[in-house]
Parts: sequence; structure tokens; C-alpha cells
Amino acid sequence: MRTAIRILTLTLGFTLFLAGCSTTSTSKRYDIEDDHAPESSPSLDHIEDAQPRYEPKSLAGNSNYTLRGQHYQILSADQPFSQSGLASWYGKKFHGHQTSNGEIYDMFSMTAAHKTLPLPSYVKVTNTSNGKTAIVRVNDRGPFHEGRIIDLSMAAATKLDVIGHGTAPVSIELLQMPKPDTEEWQSANPKWFFVQLAAFSDLSKAQLAAQKLKAAFHTPVDVKKAEAAAIYRLRLGPYLDSQEAEQHRDQARENQFPEAFIVSEQRVLN
Repeated sequence: MRTAIRILTLTLGFTLFLAGCSTTSTSKRYDIEDDHAPESSPSLDHIEDAQPRYEPKSLAGNSNYTLRGQHYQILSADQPFSQSGLASWYGKKFHGHQTSNGEIYDMFSMTAAHKTLPLPSYVKVTNTSNGKTAIVRVNDRGPFHEGRIIDLSMAAATKLDVIGHGTAPVSIELLQMPKPDTEEWQSANPKWFFVQLAAFSDLSKAQLAAQKLKAAFHTPVDVKKAEAAAIYRLRLGPYLDSQEAEQHRDQARENQFPEAFIVSEQRVLN
């Protein structure tokens, strides 16, 4: 690519938020020091399982990471996965705080934290000591205690009868949801994803580069004007699915754009 193209340098500050009971109490981020259930809460007797559906991976929380000298590699959603070990749970201390994929933790929802499953994903959890089962949506990272494989929300832990014991032996199974190829899926997904490559101050040069990239990458290319300045951002896309955007980002990084990154925008639905 000609020297007129200036690679944007941007560090994506994705913060890994440790999940639930696995986080130490020295953090000043939380209002209370020790985790516990609330003094009173809505009845959870008839709480329903999470409803599995296809969801693209979130932009945050899906990078490989290292914690306390241990390296964790994020698993593929396309491969079968099952695991056995201990389940723990987290509650009031973390309620209302951000999860690893950027959502807000709700202890009354059927969610969970896992060290390496893609975010979000759905798993079936079986308490092997009593046979009770639940389906939860994984949107957080943790637990980081030896032997523990999943941190359940308070609601999920209640359904599985883990609350009174603190931990329980469980087996988990990843539920693989095929990507729908329907107009209904497209209309329901509110975001577009783009791979941002470079920026120009000259629109004609940006458009010329876009034509070359479209042919080289065999993908749509977008030129977007910055709101506050006469800068034109060169981007691959749009993509409906973040995984497709990730594939083209990796391809761009292997070529002339080592700092390519993904951005998302709300779609305007007709």
C-alpha cells in the first residue's frame, strides 16, 4: 500500500473482569468485601432456563489471556466441548458490575462464568450429586480456583441447589447453535461489524485504496468520514457476524495492516 496510507494506531483497552467468587476481596471496585446472597430476593422457584440461540461472539472477552502465570486459550464454538468439576456461584458483591464481555451482571439471570468458552455461549449444567439440570448463558470469565470449572449466577445456583453448599460437582456441555441463514436473523441483529484499516485526509485516495482492497480481499469495503474532522476511515465490511469480521481482520494483519481492529455500529433497520 502506498505511503499515503497512514495506519491508525489504536490500543483496544479491553479489561478482563474476573468473575464471581474467584475474585479476591482486595479490589476497591466493589461496594462489599465478601460475596453473599441478598437478604431478600424475588422467588426463584420457577425461574426458566436461558433460551439457547445463535449469537455472534462479543468484541470484548474473547482474546486469549494469561493470569497468575497460567495461559488460557479461548475455545472454538464449532467444536464439541464437555467438562466435569466443581461449580461455584457469585451474587450480591458483583451484581450490577460489568462482566468480561461488557454486559452487566444480574444475579437473578441464568448466566455463568467460564475460563475459556467463547462469550457468549450456552451450556447445559448438571449437578451430578442430585441430577438437577439448568441451561445458562456464559458471559463472564472465571472461576480461578483450583478444581472449579464454572461460576454460576445466584439464580442458576439456586435452580441447581448449589447455594446451600457453596460448591457442587457438575458436568457441563456446550450447546452448539447453528448460525441461521434467514432474513429474520438479519433483521433481529442490531449491529454491523467493520475492520478498520487506515485513515486518509484525501477522499479520492481513500476511494482508490478501497477499490484495490475490495479486489484483494474479496469483501465489501467502506469509506466513512469522521464526524469531527476531514478524515476518511478505510474499513472492510460491513459484516453481520463478528466472526466473519475477525477472519478478515486476521487476514489484514497478516498483510499490510498489522494494527487492523474491529469496530461495531448500530444498524439502521428499514
